[in-house]
Amino acid sequence: MSGTGRRPETCAVVGGGIVGAACAFRLQRAGFGVTLLDPGDPRRAAAYGNIGHIAAEQCAPLASLSSLASFPSRLFAFGGPLDFRLRDVGLWLPWAARFAAASLPRRHAAGVQALTGLLGPALDAWPELADQAELPPGSVRAEGHGAVWFDPARAAKGMAAWETAPRGSVSIRPMSGDELDAYGETLSRAPAGGLRFEGTGQVSDPGGLHQGLLKAFETAGGRVVQASVRDLAASPDGVRVDMEGREPVAADLALVAAGAGSARVLRGLGASAPLIGERGYSIQSLRHGWPGTLPLTVFEEMSVVAAAFDSGLRLSGMVEIGSPYAPPDARKWERLESQAKALGLPMDGPLDRWCGPRPTLPDYLPAIGRLEAAPNVLYAFGHQHLGLTSAAVTAGWIETLARGEAQPEELAAFRVERFG
Repeated sequence: MSGTGRRPETCAVVGGGIVGAACAFRLQRAGFGVTLLDPGDPRRAAAYGNIGHIAAEQCAPLASLSSLASFPSRLFAFGGPLDFRLRDVGLWLPWAARFAAASLPRRHAAGVQALTGLLGPALDAWPELADQAELPPGSVRAEGHGAVWFDPARAAKGMAAWETAPRGSVSIRPMSGDELDAYGETLSRAPAGGLRFEGTGQVSDPGGLHQGLLKAFETAGGRVVQASVRDLAASPDGVRVDMEGREPVAADLALVAAGAGSARVLRGLGASAPLIGERGYSIQSLRHGWPGTLPLTVFEEMSVVAAAFDSGLRLSGMVEIGSPYAPPDARKWERLESQAKALGLPMDGPLDRWCGPRPTLPDYLPAIGRLEAAPNVLYAFGHQHLGLTSAAVTAGWIETLARGEAQPEELAAFRVERFG
């Protein structure tokens, strides 16, 4: 409810990434008059170049003692996927200290419980949202995925680890010899072992899905304003959003879903959100020979994922900690290209290179809820690798909050105020 006691009628959504677009569409469809504010560069959004995986199995936050123990072996300098931009040490060093604190067993266990509640409904929530938005059939497919290893010892270790890992309702089974041989017909060699995951999904094209939601939002009567947000002010009577080169937008409610830029927007309202830009890299080829019979596949030893979309075959990897807006590091693309060659991936055309920031909080849980200091400001950001996966569930929770209904119990773990 607004400060006047009446039901809010209008909402300004700051941020038009996959989470912001999903929330804006749900709010518009629920009867709110929604204005979506976004700079309008789709290639900078994490939804544009990601691997399109509905990762319901990723119930264990990366903030863990096992992550800390494996840290040296994962560094980019030693062939791993993890890199820290040294010039951004002032950004990530305090974040890293919080990450270490969140890795303690008690907090990690709480994080597992929270992510399980967020990811569990994802595979059901996405088809519902896709149907509401009248997205093309097959935009979201509940077809599972695979994980493979080429070294027999690593295969045995990796498969055993997944047997005991938290993965919600997602089931796994060892791949058969025929399934492994099918990879050998496409790649330079067949894997030594693999797992088939059931209860996960893939989208037909991440960028297309994002644009489809935005189109559905506008078709439902929503308004998109292409602008950068400078400031957000809130009072009991409503909110005001100031933008660069535009007239301010006034509304009853605001939703901050600006990804890596959310911390800056909320700072003026007294909220502390220790966000870091965890950047991912991908390469894609329109022409390829990846057969439709092979699922989205995680190559565990290389920490990369391959998936075929309507727009081409994509290989994605890397975790680069630092400023979300720094120039891309070409070495990361070169590493991916060398990995593609080593795998024998059939990427036959010119490669499209992409780099984008994944907004990540140190405990690897998103921030979703209502701001305690300004109850007419909602927020949904910091979804790290799971923005696409959890966007539909997040949008449903945000609609519940905007309507003034009872807050879902699951949201207690995602309060931004947990950071002080």
